[in-house]
Amino acid sequence: MPECGQKDKGGGKPVGQYLEAHLSFCSGRDYGPYMLIARHLREGSIRVASVVDDELVDLDTDHDDLPQLLAAGVTLEELALGARTALSDAHLLAPVGAPPAILAVGLNYRAHAEEGGREVPTTPVIFTKHHNCIIGPGAGIHIPTIAPEKVDYEGELAIVIGKRCRHVPRDRAREVIAGYTVMNDVSVRDWQRASPTMLMGKSWDTHGPMGPWVATSDSIDPHNLQLTTRVNGEIRQDSNTDDLIFDCFDIVHHLSSAFTLEAGTVIATGTPAGVGLYWDPPKMLVEGDEVSITIEGIGTLTNPVISEPDTQLL
Repeated sequence: MPECGQKDKGGGKPVGQYLEAHLSFCSGRDYGPYMLIARHLREGSIRVASVVDDELVDLDTDHDDLPQLLAAGVTLEELALGARTALSDAHLLAPVGAPPAILAVGLNYRAHAEEGGREVPTTPVIFTKHHNCIIGPGAGIHIPTIAPEKVDYEGELAIVIGKRCRHVPRDRAREVIAGYTVMNDVSVRDWQRASPTMLMGKSWDTHGPMGPWVATSDSIDPHNLQLTTRVNGEIRQDSNTDDLIFDCFDIVHHLSSAFTLEAGTVIATGTPAGVGLYWDPPKMLVEGDEVSITIEGIGTLTNPVISEPDTQLL
């Protein structure tokens, strides 16, 4: 099945361009029997669709993004199906284009904490990413003109919240999770370390690739999924979510203890060992690289690395 798509904003190249190069990275079916929800651009309009075999099948809804659709309380499985688009021709977008919040957990894999010489946290380390960082499959990750030397990848499992919630007990967290997706928490390490909040090192435009779709949570075990990150085909991260220090349900319980989580909120759960910074010598991202992150049961997110274009807005 095709796994990679097109960027969220303008131009771009269809899924098929990435298919041949990445089929060898996973089995013929690396996704589960549950529902896969995608967003794509069709005839100038953004559509929410279900992935069925090798096609996107539009859902009968006027909503063009998951936060509004989920907030409406709609049962996705019961929506009527509409037009079909071959995945090989699809213009995939980030499955959550405008999340109400992007929350993230740092140092949440034991091996990652250890590779950086850090103590294993006893409380989740929480930070945020700015919403403009989101891009979809196939879109370019920018190497910032003013900070080109320390750009790093972080393959992560991300939670998508399915309903407005607060004070969620851990044993009921599954009830408020709509599903899971793949995210690359791209990090500008020098800017990240310059501030204790990490926001400025984690939030550059294009530094939140997400996709290729959301796997609904009804039949997926988020705590036993293989996660593999490749750069130009070389395996850089190869781990399992069973190494999470705080699992998905712990995280939802912890965050919702302090504040309300809105439908469509995205929570990046942390990255395993193998980030570029801790290779010897370091293996940072450069223009021309291609990053592919595969999570068992969901799919593969692939993005090229490009120089930052002229993005000044005045």
